Amino acid sequence: MMAFCALRKALPCRPENPFSSRCFVEILWVSLALVFLLPMPSDACDEPPKFESMRPQVLNTTYRPGDRVEYECRPGFQPMVPALPTSSVCQDDNTWSPLQEACRRKACSNLPDPLNGQVSYPNGDTLFGSKAQFTCNTGFYIIGAETVYCQVSGNVMAWSEPSPLCEKILCKPPGEIPNGKYTNSHKDVFEYNEVVTYSCLSSTGPDEFSLVGESSLFCIGKDEWSSDPPECKVVKCPYPVVPNGEIVSGFGSKFYYKAEVVFKCNAGFTLHGRDTIVCGANSTWEPEMPQCIKESTPPNTQPPTPSVSDSKPTDPPATPGPSHPDGGIIAAIVVGVLAAIAVIAGGVYFFHHKYNKKRKTEINASYSTYQDKAAAPAE
Repeated sequence: MMAFCALRKALPCRPENPFSSRCFVEILWVSLALVFLLPMPSDACDEPPKFESMRPQVLNTTYRPGDRVEYECRPGFQPMVPALPTSSVCQDDNTWSPLQEACRRKACSNLPDPLNGQVSYPNGDTLFGSKAQFTCNTGFYIIGAETVYCQVSGNVMAWSEPSPLCEKILCKPPGEIPNGKYTNSHKDVFEYNEVVTYSCLSSTGPDEFSLVGESSLFCIGKDEWSSDPPECKVVKCPYPVVPNGEIVSGFGSKFYYKAEVVFKCNAGFTLHGRDTIVCGANSTWEPEMPQCIKESTPPNTQPPTPSVSDSKPTDPPATPGPSHPDGGIIAAIVVGVLAAIAVIAGGVYFFHHKYNKKRKTEINASYSTYQDKAAAPAE
C-alpha cells in the first residue's frame, strides 16, 4: 500500500528536473517500498529432523541459529546402551547438526508353548512390532488367536492377545441313512481320525439295495467328517442289448449298481463307442450303449472263375491279347476323315478361285486407266 502511495506522489515529478528535492524524496520512498516487498532470505532452520525411534520433547514454530531441540524415545523404544546424543542444534547456515537414532525397540516376554501345540516367531525375535504364531498338534484344534503382536500396553510391553488353547478334535455321530446303518452307532463321540463304515440293510422286495457314495467316513475336524453319508437305494439298469453284437463278459439276469458289461460286434460289423459300460447311480448305463455298424464292402474287381465240367475237360483259357476295335467302327472313322478332307479341299479351291478372279478384274481396270491417260492430248 505504501508503494502505491509513493508511486502516486511520484507522478507529479517532471522528468526535466529529476534531481529536485521533492523528486529525490519520492524516488527514495518508492525504492524502500520495493526493497521491503522483495523476498528476503530466511534466517531460520526448517522443522527438526524426524526419526523412527525418537521425537522432539517440545516443538516451536520457528528455530533461529543456536536453538537446540531435545529428543526423547517414542513409546515402545528405550535409550541405547551406551547412550548416544539426543539433541540437535540449528546452525548458522540454517541447517541442523547431524543426529542419529539413539533409541532401540523394547521387547515382550517369551511365550510358552501351549499344551499340545507350539509357538513360533516369524520375525526371529520378540521386539516391539514383532508377531508370534501358534499351531496345534495333529488331532487338536486351536481356540483363540493364531497370531499375536508385541505392543505397548500403558507403560509396559505386552502381547496383543492371550495365548490360545489346543483342544482335542472330536466329532458328533454322523448322519443316519434310510435302509442302512454304520459301525459303532452306539457311540456319542468320535475321536480324530476315527472311522465309521456304512452298509445297506437287506431288501424286502425283489431287488437288493445298493450303497451309493463313500462307505467309510473319517473324523477330520471338530464335528467334521470326510464326506457326506452315502445312500442305500435300489439301482437297477435295463438288460443291455446291442443289435448285431453280443456280450463278452458281465453276464447276468439283473444288473445292479456298478455292474460292468463288455460287448463285441458280429462279423462284418464295426463297434462304434465304448465296448465297456457300467450301471450308474441313476439306473442308466454309462457311457451310452455302443452300436455295431455294418462294414461297407468294396466292389469285386477279380474276373469270374470259370466252371469245371464234370464230363468234358475244357480248353485252357486263352491268354488275352491286345483288344482290337470293331470293323464297323473303323470304317465309320475312315469315312468321316475323308469327308472332312473333301470339305476342307473344296473350301480352299473356292476361296482360291474367287481370289484369282478378283485379282484379274483389278488388273484389267488398272490397264484401261493407263491407256486412257496415254491417249489423252497433252495440254
